[in-house]
Amino acid sequence: MSLIVQKYGGSSVADAESIKRVAKRIIATRKAGNDVVVAVSAMGDSTDELMDLAHEVSPIPDQRELDMLLSSGERISVALLAMAIKSMGYDARSFSGPQAGMRTDTHHGSARIVEVDPVRLRAALDEGAIVIVAGFQGLSLDTADITTLGRGGSDTTAVALAAALNADVCEIYTDVDGVFTSDPRVVPLARKIDKITAEEMLELAANGAKVLYIRAVEFARRHGVTLHVRSSFSNNEGTLVYNPKEGDEMEQPIVTGVATDLSEAKITVVGVPDVPGKAAQIFSLIAKTEANVDMIVQNVSAASTGLTDISFTLPKSEAQLVLTALRNEQETIGFVSVQHDDQIGKLALVGAGMKANTGVSAKLFQSLSDAGINIEMISTSEIRISVVTRADSVNEAARVVHSVFGLDNDIEATVYAGTGR
Repeated sequence: MSLIVQKYGGSSVADAESIKRVAKRIIATRKAGNDVVVAVSAMGDSTDELMDLAHEVSPIPDQRELDMLLSSGERISVALLAMAIKSMGYDARSFSGPQAGMRTDTHHGSARIVEVDPVRLRAALDEGAIVIVAGFQGLSLDTADITTLGRGGSDTTAVALAAALNADVCEIYTDVDGVFTSDPRVVPLARKIDKITAEEMLELAANGAKVLYIRAVEFARRHGVTLHVRSSFSNNEGTLVYNPKEGDEMEQPIVTGVATDLSEAKITVVGVPDVPGKAAQIFSLIAKTEANVDMIVQNVSAASTGLTDISFTLPKSEAQLVLTALRNEQETIGFVSVQHDDQIGKLALVGAGMKANTGVSAKLFQSLSDAGINIEMISTSEIRISVVTRADSVNEAARVVHSVFGLDNDIEATVYAGTGR
């Protein structure tokens, strides 16, 4: 008998009929002779609705109370799903994150899982029950308060459960048939990928691919959990995300996928004295704001002035905090000015095969040039090339690059509902 962990997102449990359809799928997995543990998100857009409600009663909601509020969405989902399964003649038991043994740190709104103690889940499985766990939440070890894990928290919950229970596979159900070579909403001719390494998936997730969240992929890679990304709206085989064995990467295609991201802004610190220690001052200051810096480019200093410019990208939501911190220390650091640009887009080309193939960068840059798309920043890793362009040209850039690297399918991809979560 296999142990399968399944995760269903908000679009999969958006209403009563959807919940009953998911219940039938879970029962089918149980009928096939498997033990089943399910992690569930809040219904539809209920988390966003609860967030809006919180801001209606308080301009700056208390973080502890906000976690208490937001965690209720998943508890509604698990109770309803357990009821649906029981009405179909199978035993099911719902658990909140704390009841399931999800122990976290103290960071409300973005807590990290510290440990999982699934003793109650194992007991329920031993008694033949289907286990339903509320995603996105846990209990702080230090304060005994409810915490939430941030966006993608239900994915992370599912992977953590799979690792703690030594599951055979962790199935992530969404509203597309798997991981595609690009977002099918941006590139309609994107192809479904049958298998992808965790390393490649991590790069795609870090650069805007929304089908899996980066924290869940990193957790799966670190703990050796195999992911199976599937659609809850079809019975099609999905995409396996796996940790390759020695030599497997040699069979990988040169380019696996193209990701786009419109969630970042660019800040340029203008007129920085080109002397040792200035970059350290700038990024030490940014580190204190806890902003997540992505790409960094420093220009060659002008010989006549001895000044240089340093540009970096970061999430739009964190830009104002960083701008304020920089302006407060402008005199101390000694730069001339700071500029903010939130109309940028990032495109990333990802593939394990890049390690052993030359000319990928030249082909990428030439294709963008032929399309009249200007590159503002460039960043690379062993298996990724990222570029920053104007926000209004990044989707066209994705379609051009996808085609140039031979990733286009003959037919358009099917998107069943929602946003890919």
